[in-house]
Amino acid sequence: MNSAKRILRLIRRIFENLFLFFDEHFLLILFGIPVGICGGLASVALNRSIHLASSLLPVSHSHGLFIFFPAIGALLSIFCLSAVFRESAGHAVPLVIHSVTRKGGLLQLRSSLSHLIGCLCTISFGGSAGPEAPVVVSGSSIGSNIARLFHFKERQRIVMVGCGIAAAISAIFNAPIAGIVFAVEVILGEWASVNLVPIAIASVVATQTSRILQGNQIPFDHRVFIIDTMDIIACLGLAVLVSVAAVLLSKTLFYVEHASKRLFRNIYMRGAAGGLCVGCIGWFAPDVLGEGYETIRAIIEDLYAPPLLFMTLLIFCKIAATSLTLGTGSAGGVFAPALVIGCFVGLAYSEMINALWPANAWTSGGCFALLGMAGMISGVLHAPLTGIFLIVEITGGYEVILPLILVSVLASTITRAYMPASVYYRELMERGQLLRPRTDARILADIAILDILKEDLEPLPPEMTLREFVNRIKNSPQSHFPVIDPETEKFHGLVLVDMVQSYLLSPELYDAIVVEEIMESSDIRISPNDNLLRVMDHFEQGRTEVLPVIDRDRFIGTVSKADVLAQYRKELIVQMAH
Repeated sequence: MNSAKRILRLIRRIFENLFLFFDEHFLLILFGIPVGICGGLASVALNRSIHLASSLLPVSHSHGLFIFFPAIGALLSIFCLSAVFRESAGHAVPLVIHSVTRKGGLLQLRSSLSHLIGCLCTISFGGSAGPEAPVVVSGSSIGSNIARLFHFKERQRIVMVGCGIAAAISAIFNAPIAGIVFAVEVILGEWASVNLVPIAIASVVATQTSRILQGNQIPFDHRVFIIDTMDIIACLGLAVLVSVAAVLLSKTLFYVEHASKRLFRNIYMRGAAGGLCVGCIGWFAPDVLGEGYETIRAIIEDLYAPPLLFMTLLIFCKIAATSLTLGTGSAGGVFAPALVIGCFVGLAYSEMINALWPANAWTSGGCFALLGMAGMISGVLHAPLTGIFLIVEITGGYEVILPLILVSVLASTITRAYMPASVYYRELMERGQLLRPRTDARILADIAILDILKEDLEPLPPEMTLREFVNRIKNSPQSHFPVIDPETEKFHGLVLVDMVQSYLLSPELYDAIVVEEIMESSDIRISPNDNLLRVMDHFEQGRTEVLPVIDRDRFIGTVSKADVLAQYRKELIVQMAH
């Protein structure tokens, strides 16, 4: 044990010394390689485990205990996350985004394993979820902890988190470009060239790791589709339908999550109830259970064509099953369910237009299903580039690139109009924790109050006369003074130099007025732990230029609007430089 620690310490020292001799960006590229390998291995491990567990567990429609299986999986998943690993249950991508925007990319090492095991329990027992969110959490945790091991700075650590995310998505889908785009467009939110290179390296390494272990296969291969002008025009209607489905999925998931918390305070009761409902839905429509990849393959290859009415019913069943699985605490992702729902919508739309205009030679239902997947991902995630590149890579459908772009962009635009926050961002927006790079909120969040705190201010006693105060300010550089009782050290308020201007021409009042009568005694006070976004709101509400900072009922200094704006400009320059 001691020898292992010594070896680890030696390796760390070697890599720390590399920072003295090599460029920072080169080292980020170098460290993208091990992050890519580890992220690829995590994705392969989960993928293989799901296939093995699914083959061993009798989750079939004919089994007598079928409807109880999703509930068992939910209980195992929640127990694994809550009791074993002490992690929060449910889909955890918002936690990764919060870590990147507010915690400098810091994630627990246990997160690299916890959600993988939880997701395995969910999907293996028939829960309607995907493996993508857990591998994203795992990959980001791997990148974060490798950066922490070698004492990376905050910005470098965030890049390593991006490397882990790209590696995870690339390996799970065999889609390196989609992995890069997802990491940057959805999680990091910042298209900086210095970030892209190490993320791209990690994506390539992870994809190759997956291909070595699993083979280089297109997940949803298909025959070449023939697209003409009428098909492209018809995609306008498809974009509207997938937008409706995307909004419905997001809002249903949000509603189930909040309603289940109100109905069941116990998380295990919540998961069991949700899983039982999923089992009941699966009894009627077994195609909505699990990750649904086999169903997608059958639809794209035109081997799956139920009646239009049943197809429409499947869309609502899949939305309900996914919301009940993820909204009640089971581990898993919304990625795969969104793909399945998009497939269902595309196939239903194909059957509808063939029924309405049978004389036209429309392209196959599999093609519209493929386009529906792209639109659904773009709408649910508010990420059109991710939708475009992911579907092209996982289907090899380069011949449908034009309608693919059209559906993805329109679906994302329409969905944003009715749902400003994506399924990942909505939870963070509710808590006021969504900070995107280079926005005012993000820049202000990076500034600590203690960085701009004005300390060592000369205090005034409440009974000091105006004459004494005028004499005091003649020899003081301070623009404001705290009024503090010298006996109790209680803070009473602030006196600004500008406040005495109206009395300067009335010297007869100098001895009749004390500072306590002219001081600003607003109830608006801030603490050292407040964020500057809230402080700026206080400046606007109180119509003041200076606010007192109180720590445990003790005055420690002041913060002025001028100092906040000056520090804001400095931080803006720093962030723009990166």
